[in-house]
Amino acid sequence: MKIYTKTGDDGKTSIIGKKRISKDDIRIEAYGSVDELNSWLGVIYNEVNEKNASLIKRIQSDLFEVGAELASEKNEMNLAKIEPNILEENIDNLSEKLEPLRSFILPGGSITASKLHFARTICRRAERRIVSLSKVVDVRDRIIIYMNRLSDYLFVLARYENAISDVTEIKWPLE
Repeated sequence: MKIYTKTGDDGKTSIIGKKRISKDDIRIEAYGSVDELNSWLGVIYNEVNEKNASLIKRIQSDLFEVGAELASEKNEMNLAKIEPNILEENIDNLSEKLEPLRSFILPGGSITASKLHFARTICRRAERRIVSLSKVVDVRDRIIIYMNRLSDYLFVLARYENAISDVTEIKWPLE
């Protein structure tokens, strides 16, 4: 099977259900941003400890489900396993190990934390695109909630990575 089909040469692509839409359609923007986030998590996967890597692998699988749902005209994916509460539990567990946040912090720090902050911004963009899509087609609330919680998790994981790397967070505004 060839990887190229030439069917997208006209600026259109197929979504699940065989409908062809423009490659700049908000639906494509939404699941394309989810795919971009998933790729960044693949970069980060080997840089975090085993427990966090295990969760990232699960998140990557969840993002495939989200992307497939967004690429479909019908809400037909089983989103039951996409659980924002698992992210919340991990946010709480990591937060217990961190100094309380009393100001804004600049994104950055260790290489891994910096990548996590970058992934967080991609997640926020994906969330915005999904919200835009939800204004024109039915998008299940669970997806928007999950993406919102995921960006929170990535933020806290970045803070955790800085803490275990003994990297001081830079507070904003600069003092």
